[in-house]
Amino acid sequence: MIYPSIDKLLNIVDSKYELVHIAARRSKQISKEGYLQMPESEYKSKKNIGRALEELSEGLLEVRKKDN
Repeated sequence: MIYPSIDKLLNIVDSKYELVHIAARRSKQISKEGYLQMPESEYKSKKNIGRALEELSEGLLEVRKKDN
């Protein structure tokens, strides 16, 4: 089973496209800076993209809506 579930993540963001965009940006930031929001032992995923999704699921990333 994939963690976190796509259903839980889509309750936080509006679309799958936005989810991919947010996770990719955070993953690149983790790779570049090495900064993690949680202690490394608390992550279930070993890869940065999974860690970015876990941070989003835990509410550690702020998702801002853009006004048009």
